[in-house]
Amino acid sequence: MKQIVIVDGYNIIGSWPELQKLKDISLEQARDRLIDMMADYQSYRGNKVYVVFDAHQVPGIGGVYSQHKVEVLYTREKETADERIERLVAELKGRRVQIYVATSDSVEQHVTFGQGALRLPARELRLAIREIRKEIRVKIEESTAPAKNSIDSKLSDSMRELFEKWRRGK
Repeated sequence: MKQIVIVDGYNIIGSWPELQKLKDISLEQARDRLIDMMADYQSYRGNKVYVVFDAHQVPGIGGVYSQHKVEVLYTREKETADERIERLVAELKGRRVQIYVATSDSVEQHVTFGQGALRLPARELRLAIREIRKEIRVKIEESTAPAKNSIDSKLSDSMRELFEKWRRGK
């Protein structure tokens, strides 16, 4: 079954403390950081990710962009992110598709749930991303750690020298 995650971008930025702090410095950096995190999530989990940002107060911006294979959608003029998410859920739903909407907006959760999407609160998504980071870190450490020879590590230096002489035929 294909799984899709639709992220309410500014809602998530406002819900995660690290992105909130970054937003106070630069909203663009907070958006880019969220997209980077969702790209990691997408590649590790294999879910398709869409991130929707509100642009309804910015004339003529709307559009769809791909960044790190994550679909980034900016709403059209006079369209809210909630409206775009609801339309996207309706467009993507199908028999072998499971859609999750990541937002802490309870009204949006209820509306999209009514359309067949599952809720993914901002807190749960944040925990999932933390868990993925831990798993990736462990895999990297395992792959870069030197191979352990359990017998060699238990031998005394004199025994190791003796075995080395035997190996060389001396």
